Amino acid sequence: MNKLISLFIIAYFSVNLLAQKSDMFKPDLSKPSKVKGMKLVWHDEFNINGKPDPSNWIYENGFVRNQELQWYQPENVNCINGLLIIEGRKERVSNPNFVHGSVDWNRGRESAEYTSACIETRGLKQWQFGQFEIRARIDTACGSWPAIWTLGISGGWPSGGEIDIMEFYRREGIPIILANFAWGSEKRGVAKWDDLKKPLSDFTTSDPDWTKKFHIWRMDWDKDSIKLYLDNLLLNDMAVSECVNPNGFNPFLQPHYLLLNLAIGANGGNPSKSHTLIKYEVDWVRVYQK
Repeated sequence: MNKLISLFIIAYFSVNLLAQKSDMFKPDLSKPSKVKGMKLVWHDEFNINGKPDPSNWIYENGFVRNQELQWYQPENVNCINGLLIIEGRKERVSNPNFVHGSVDWNRGRESAEYTSACIETRGLKQWQFGQFEIRARIDTACGSWPAIWTLGISGGWPSGGEIDIMEFYRREGIPIILANFAWGSEKRGVAKWDDLKKPLSDFTTSDPDWTKKFHIWRMDWDKDSIKLYLDNLLLNDMAVSECVNPNGFNPFLQPHYLLLNLAIGANGGNPSKSHTLIKYEVDWVRVYQK
């Protein structure tokens, strides 16, 4: 009888441990999994309270790109209870670069009405090839534009290459998940794109709780191809040999650095009718290489 009780107790706790580990509604506090034939070369589990590790991340500041509404600032990102949390807030911030009468989108605005944050590993961590895994929960409110992406360390944009492991925004009012690649074209500052747009409804129709859960976005990148997955579903793949800039440089045969950001407005849509706080939660980031 004692042996049966012991086996029952072991089975009970094993089942509960597995349930806790696979709970898509909660942070995953388990150790990084092993990937056959690969080594974990870098990861950030965000298991601290306070600012993200400065040896891994730097911040963008101010108005940066895409005529977005938010002012980027470090105050909007913190690690809390095992999560990196980026907050998009409705709050006014004066623009110190304001120039009266300027037609530049970033200088012609006296203030920003929204704030958010973008962190990146530029100058600190970079990788060429590997398996990248990011567990995150995104806010799909109107105005929200979260992303997980990489940029090449040289060549400028877009010639340096861009990989959008995850983007969420709206196209003609329809919320969509994106997985994209961009590189240089004949026109300076204009990218060639290989993009995938998948309506959010493709996920929420079968799972009404999809937006409440954490999901795993993955990139498999080697010298031949780049494949982008969402919860093991292949979204987009590209042959590296097809992405050569007009000058012959291939931006996906060089190291890239990682960015995590929450933009507000622009392709994210009009946030004025959304809740005053948009939250983007990242559980962990892991990079494996052969």
